[in-house]
Amino acid sequence: MKASVKWTDGRQFVAESGSGHSVVIDGPPDHGGRNTGPRPMEMLLMGMGACTSFDVLNILDKARADVTDCVASLEAERADEVPSVFTRIHVHFTVSGKGLKEKQVARAVELSAEKYCSASIMLVKGGVEMTHSFTIVEE
Repeated sequence: MKASVKWTDGRQFVAESGSGHSVVIDGPPDHGGRNTGPRPMEMLLMGMGACTSFDVLNILDKARADVTDCVASLEAERADEVPSVFTRIHVHFTVSGKGLKEKQVARAVELSAEKYCSASIMLVKGGVEMTHSFTIVEE
């Protein structure tokens, strides 16, 4: 896997993935940025949320669950001192569908957290306290 991050000006960067996709990353104005994109730590949190959501959906698809929507809401706390690493992250999944079984969704969340989600497992191994919850919405 490869990526490049090119400085544009101030504290703005354009990051390009090895697959050719680009995203603007920027800092807040009080740190020299212009607020034109997410902060680097926000990107890390969003990437982890997408990684675990990807797994949950793959697992539910394999179980032939009729999922119509999945939203991962993430809340993170960071250390007060530098480096201001994540200390705690909570992920709440809202999974919508028809006839979804609580046991299936719980298992999908558990498998992602403990076996499949490289991003969240890496953060946990780095000392981040990670918790998960979910809500099922019948459609």
